[in-house]
Amino acid sequence: MSWKKGQTRYSINLIPLGGFVKIHGEQGEGKGDKDSFASKPAGARAKILVAGVLMNFILAMALMSLGNIIGMPGVVAEAESGVKIRDEKIQVTGVLIDSPAERAGFQAGDVLVGFKNESEFQGFIKQNEGQNIEIKVARGKEILNLRVVPKISQDSQGPVIGVGIAKTGIISYPVWRSFIKGVIDTVNLIFFIIQVAGKLIYQAFLGEPVMDVLAGPVGIYKITSQAAGMGFAYILNLVIFLSVQLGIINILPFPALDGGRLFFLGIEKIKGKPVSQKIENIIHAIGFALLMLLMVAVTWRDIIKFF
Repeated sequence: MSWKKGQTRYSINLIPLGGFVKIHGEQGEGKGDKDSFASKPAGARAKILVAGVLMNFILAMALMSLGNIIGMPGVVAEAESGVKIRDEKIQVTGVLIDSPAERAGFQAGDVLVGFKNESEFQGFIKQNEGQNIEIKVARGKEILNLRVVPKISQDSQGPVIGVGIAKTGIISYPVWRSFIKGVIDTVNLIFFIIQVAGKLIYQAFLGEPVMDVLAGPVGIYKITSQAAGMGFAYILNLVIFLSVQLGIINILPFPALDGGRLFFLGIEKIKGKPVSQKIENIIHAIGFALLMLLMVAVTWRDIIKFF
């Protein structure tokens, strides 16, 4: 379904997957038209391309600020003074690969039921070295009984099962501090994701496997379902993360992405004239095809992994 208002056409698609803005003249058509994207100076076109990415970051800052007011999940020990903390629990923050905990089915985000603090859980593990013990965890709305055998680790002074734990809670800030912290937290998240993305790209160039850390629509649906089971604050946290991630990916200098178009604008500024529109369109088409192939591959891996 589509409709036109002024010079803009709006549409609602049958498959609600993603969204896009198609600009008149984006493919180089209508150069003589003053309203065409192709007829604008390189600087104006660059601002238009960056605007979408910037809005991803602004949205994340706004949601982060809102989240700081209503409460966001965080580690209690790292909370600043003057904040309110509710729903405290002992939570699994990470699971070591090939550890007793991983083999038993523990996952990051699991809540350890029946333990008041980290020391109580650690003491329970030490008291049961070599014993097949049962640990109750809450995962979303499910309560699971996982059996595991604590073993001595070469890197520790006592028996472990291979999990990182922390006391977590929903932490809310006063309104006047929430907006400042929202901006700071979003900037830190941007730099964190850039570092991770840079590391993944470097590993990919070295031929190392990186598919396991990528997620397609199926994987995102699974993660969203898990977040929904944990509460609104976790969904909000996920939306913020995805918004920042989308902005960073879109600004990468890869064909078909806004960053790829900015790359061609840079060439135009250096050469003093634009790259052949036909060549640029072919390169963007190839880039789009590669992105679609990657999406299919990641989606297929997600289907095998989850179903």
